[in-house]
Amino acid sequence: MKKFIIAVGLLTLASTAFAQGKSCEELKAEIAAKLDAKGVAGYSLEIVDKGTGGDGKVVGTCEKGTKEIVYKR
Repeated sequence: MKKFIIAVGLLTLASTAFAQGKSCEELKAEIAAKLDAKGVAGYSLEIVDKGTGGDGKVVGTCEKGTKEIVYKR
């Protein structure tokens, strides 16, 4: 059981590190594709410096955590 928990933890850390290492444009395109597939319309996704998202909802981080993708309706 301990090995399973450790494996899940390592997989989670690896996926988080991989996601943060993606380019912002690539991640933004993936998020937009998911929103479009769900039929969401009338939204915008904006790439901003970390902590400057304002009134939008942060839906992703990129470039090693230095930038955020902000969703606004």
